[in-house]
Amino acid sequence: MNKIKVGVVGTGFIGPAHIEALRRLPQVEVAALCEVTAELAKEKADALGIARSYTFEELLKQDDIQAIHICTPNFLHYSQSKAALLAGKHVICEKPLAKDLSEAEELVELAAKTGLVNAVHFNLRYYPLARQMKSMREKGELGEIYSFIGSYLQDWLFYETDYNWRLEPDKSGDSRAIADIGSHLMDILEYITGLKTVAVMADFNTVHKTRKKPLKAVETYSGKMLQPEDYADVPITTEDHANVLLRFDNGNKGVITVSQVSAGRKNRMSLEISGSKKTFNWCSESPNEMWIGNRDKANEILMRDPSLVNEDVRSTITFPGGHNEGFPDTSKQMFKEVYAAIAQGKQPENPTFPTFADGYRELLICEKILESNKAQAWVTI
Repeated sequence: MNKIKVGVVGTGFIGPAHIEALRRLPQVEVAALCEVTAELAKEKADALGIARSYTFEELLKQDDIQAIHICTPNFLHYSQSKAALLAGKHVICEKPLAKDLSEAEELVELAAKTGLVNAVHFNLRYYPLARQMKSMREKGELGEIYSFIGSYLQDWLFYETDYNWRLEPDKSGDSRAIADIGSHLMDILEYITGLKTVAVMADFNTVHKTRKKPLKAVETYSGKMLQPEDYADVPITTEDHANVLLRFDNGNKGVITVSQVSAGRKNRMSLEISGSKKTFNWCSESPNEMWIGNRDKANEILMRDPSLVNEDVRSTITFPGGHNEGFPDTSKQMFKEVYAAIAQGKQPENPTFPTFADGYRELLICEKILESNKAQAWVTI
């Protein structure tokens, strides 16, 4: 088997997550790692067991590297994705695709022109029961969709001493909670329901108007507390919490809440979709079960099991029922579809995986939500 050789750019939380998922695909080899300096790239590559290490410019010159994973801070996504496409590489980019719509539009057009495989890492679509909800909706089991109630709650920025590059607009953009986790929520909403969001009304809250930025290196979730003199006070302009009312193209409504300051909620996405026949409820903290609500008979719990889900969902499940699958499996299942396309050498006409066009769509929605919060008014998408 001639393996597809891959280069991964960036070694924060998500870079190694990509690497772990890629290593579970038999036709893929993580051949190279890239960081901001050759020294750091070598250090990280050695730690992760990757033979070759480069700076970004050097990585693009490697003729045997067919695909590039962009796992860097947000402000680098546009320039690095563009450079990789121009170098003839297939690109899998972390979200957001870019910092603004004009950059994202350029990437969509460039990707289409090259014909190269392009994907954005909206991996949460690949929880098997998310696809099951989509499949059941497509088969008419949900009926007309009446409402969507969603939330995505975390606590990793709960304290004023919690700090990360995502708090800095020049690196992350003008929106934080919505752009970071709300984008996953808006993507999976439209993916499952088939609806388009046509208008938004947003209200943001910055709980910590000032945060204490560590003057020494400290890892997210490490629990290490520094001394008062080890911090610098930094004003915060992006949202810790947001509520958004939604209007859909079928005339009905929805609401989402996102928060990065909800104590005890480590990474909880919850979806409740109510239709004219049933209600679906699913939560990422218990991803292997789905609640199905009925009016005139007992409610049901569907467990993730390849023998119980719809036939078109089974490809997202590797293990038998009762053998739980979770967050790391979502990236593996997404990359499985992406690399089937890369093996063919071009972007499919109707990709099953999220593309640069999907990345553009989520940026558009996020920008309209940001505009709505500033105006404190409904904004049409």
